[in-house]
Amino acid sequence: MDMTCTPTTATALPPTACDLSRRSVRVLQRRANGLVEFEFSVGWPELVVELALAEPDFQDFCRQHNAAVL
Repeated sequence: MDMTCTPTTATALPPTACDLSRRSVRVLQRRANGLVEFEFSVGWPELVVELALAEPDFQDFCRQHNAAVL
């Protein structure tokens, strides 16, 4: 499903087409305490949120969101 997404910024930018079903994670670090630090993106790969989850929860998160691990 292709949707048009409009960024909400102070400067008016033209809408950019993005695919909201495209989701990815990039592992930043696996800590000794079992947490996985990673970036998660939806639609735009350059727009990310950083998260940290225990390894089993990270695996579940990736499956539930059908996220490609980069």
